[in-house]
Amino acid sequence: MRQTKLKQNLTLLLFSLMVKFKIPFTFPDLKKQKIRSEFFIQKISYRKKSTLGEELKNCDVPLTREEYLGICLRCFVMNFIILFVISTTILAMVNADFFVVYGFGIAVIFSGFVFFSQRVYPYIYVSRKQMEIEKNLVLALEDILIQLNSGIPLFEIMTNISESDYGMLSFEFKKAVKMISSGQPESDVLDYLGKKNPSVFFRRVLWQISNGMRSGSDMSIVIKESVKTLNEEQLIQIQNYGNRLNPLIVFYMLIAVIIPALSITFLTIISSMVNLPQNMIVLLFIGLFVFDVLIQVMFLGLIKSRRPSLF
Repeated sequence: MRQTKLKQNLTLLLFSLMVKFKIPFTFPDLKKQKIRSEFFIQKISYRKKSTLGEELKNCDVPLTREEYLGICLRCFVMNFIILFVISTTILAMVNADFFVVYGFGIAVIFSGFVFFSQRVYPYIYVSRKQMEIEKNLVLALEDILIQLNSGIPLFEIMTNISESDYGMLSFEFKKAVKMISSGQPESDVLDYLGKKNPSVFFRRVLWQISNGMRSGSDMSIVIKESVKTLNEEQLIQIQNYGNRLNPLIVFYMLIAVIIPALSITFLTIISSMVNLPQNMIVLLFIGLFVFDVLIQVMFLGLIKSRRPSLF
């Protein structure tokens, strides 16, 4: 029992470290970054419609979109200055021509990459949080249903789920337990968490539970219907996933298998007929190998990104 409790606490600690919001390529906490970026925040007039503000709310980040963009802009300027000085100094030491132009280009490219990574990070964080919640949602609801049929009160069930090994889902229930313990009504807490949560399926479940509590319905029936609906949605997602894999497999066979094999044969024949230098032949084969590895990595990333959230 003690080992199981210790394992659950370690798992929750690991998830808290993994899902903690931290702006990429930054070291201080958000409060210090906000203070240091005050000048840039005041200069931003962001009128264009954007979902960044909603994404920051879903991330539980106490920043407005202007403040977040101000932090990103300050990082861009600081990175640009540092990279420009370092790159121009190194290029000048090796007597490179147009070292200022090359240094400017290097600084713009890498600083722009950092700025883009920081700008899209809230969206990535929300997507990761959503997938982590939906991955364990069906299992958690079945656990809740079993405890309801055993006669355990709903608040105690939520407490048990918050202390279980359901990843981000346990953290969401931990928020609910903390708010309910402070004196807020259970139905209002579930409604509030549903509005802030990025997962459509988890939001739907919370609203069904909240409405069932207000109307006095049998909670076991409500949870059973939610599990049934999610299982049907899971089957639909699996079928769609299989349909999406078919063109990806064709793409993989064409780009990662057929083209490299034909290229090796073609390069072997051409090199023997034209008498290409040995160094060039080696570079061509190395380039082909690197290209094939990149395609493999990209294919694995595509499969992972298209995996059903409920599966």
